Amino acid sequence: MPVCLAPSVCPYPNLMTINSPTLNINTSLELAHWLHQQNISLAFSTYQTNRLFFVGSSPEGRLKLHERLFDKPMGLYAAGEQLYLSTRYQIWRFDNHLSPGEIQGAIASQDPQADRLYVPRVAHTTGDLNVHDVVLDDSRKVIFVNTDFSCLATLSDDYSFVPIWQPSFISKLVPEDRCHLNGLALVEGKPAYVTACSSTDTAAGWRNCRIDGGVVIEVSSNEIVVRGLSMPHSPRFYQGKLWLLNSGTGELGFIEGEKFVPIAFCPGFVRGLAFWGDVALVGLSKLRARTFTGLVLEERLAKQGNVPQCGLMAISLTTGEVLHWLQLEGAVEELFDVVVLPGVRRPQALGFQSDEIERLVTFPGSEGIVITKPTAERPSKGAKAPVAGLPKLREITPSAIKYQRVYHLNPNNLLPYDALTFPRLSQRWQTQPQRGELIGLSASLDGEIVGFAIAELLGDGVAELISLLVLPECRNRGIGTRLIQALEVELVKNGCRQIQVSYPKDDFTDLALLPLLRKLNWQWEPLNQAVATAVKHIS
Repeated sequence: MPVCLAPSVCPYPNLMTINSPTLNINTSLELAHWLHQQNISLAFSTYQTNRLFFVGSSPEGRLKLHERLFDKPMGLYAAGEQLYLSTRYQIWRFDNHLSPGEIQGAIASQDPQADRLYVPRVAHTTGDLNVHDVVLDDSRKVIFVNTDFSCLATLSDDYSFVPIWQPSFISKLVPEDRCHLNGLALVEGKPAYVTACSSTDTAAGWRNCRIDGGVVIEVSSNEIVVRGLSMPHSPRFYQGKLWLLNSGTGELGFIEGEKFVPIAFCPGFVRGLAFWGDVALVGLSKLRARTFTGLVLEERLAKQGNVPQCGLMAISLTTGEVLHWLQLEGAVEELFDVVVLPGVRRPQALGFQSDEIERLVTFPGSEGIVITKPTAERPSKGAKAPVAGLPKLREITPSAIKYQRVYHLNPNNLLPYDALTFPRLSQRWQTQPQRGELIGLSASLDGEIVGFAIAELLGDGVAELISLLVLPECRNRGIGTRLIQALEVELVKNGCRQIQVSYPKDDFTDLALLPLLRKLNWQWEPLNQAVATAVKHIS
């Protein structure tokens, strides 16, 4: 359902407060007036809560907020009356179905003054590529950042994607997110610059380069033109300059020579950048994920006594001053992308949760949108099919997770589950053959594996933990702890008296694995070398 936002009484003269059951929004007082005066509206995506938001305005100076649910919405691109959106395994094209001057008000759940109605018209199924930025080039071809495969790609009728460019340091296209390629800037309609969090060529190698390993790469020459950035995102070429967000420092700036020149500091992980006139629209996210810890941004905010914020900021390109802002509190904690919608004041979109997607139709000569009769319920066999395009809305409770032993594991039958192993066991087997029986424990939710722990029996009562992974959306719920505990029980049944693990010492193991094992009374030594070993006596 669309949510209409209106100003409420607030003790601060420059603040507008808007409340909903799960989301509180504070804005600068003039934001709605500025949007209306400029005859624009905004759209932004937040994959953390599966939402696509539209921010418009009314002549009375009130903000109008509209939201729709999609599965992991990320990259946004506005092109005329079309909108492109990357989701978990699809790229959608939305078409406006309102003629110029037409107002949509025939459906009760729609804003009666909406002047743009985006309808999801075409979806291309790519598979889960972790698609970040998506754009249209000068030939109106969709080009997107294929983050998992570390390349730029385009769509195809025959394949999930067609790679068209990859960094020179990437030796192989494999789904390992080797450098966290994430942003793409066009110059005169052609791919010109990309951002990446590192120039590494190993699986998830960028995670150890978050502080200063970020780079800007020129597409035509495939040369790194800027180094030393901190998790850069959202490169955009505007007014003759290459702008980007140095996310790890919370700064908006531009590239001059081989250096990043900041013009404004924002109190959040900056990601999502658009422009209107001499104003930049910047998205901010909180620092909830462990990926974001230890950044300069975090240290700077702590020194200021400030906390990371989530929302949008309108920043002057000439002075770096924050002109307008919108702050989100509650369900939404992270933003990914933002676009400006010129000539639009009250945008809306159709989603998949109501019957509007079924009832609103157009055809040649229809003279606008035709509304059909409500669809009658028809008897059918079997359970109702899931609605396409919707995220899986499920509550993850401890009782919903099922833990069970997985038998008869070997390198061959583990290949289909390689994405559920960390470190990737397929790489391990290339240099180190299996030495003993594999003991596996899985955690599943609604029949789908969400966590996997695997140990290898080495003989003499010793086992080695060789893989442990919990899917990102299911972390911080104690699943990893339960997996290790259950694995220890199974190992004791198999005559083991000791379990050990060895990992390269890096930020990920320091932040994720070390606290978990210490909580379970493992002994972790040494801590001052490149490789750390943890041991626990379990008999």
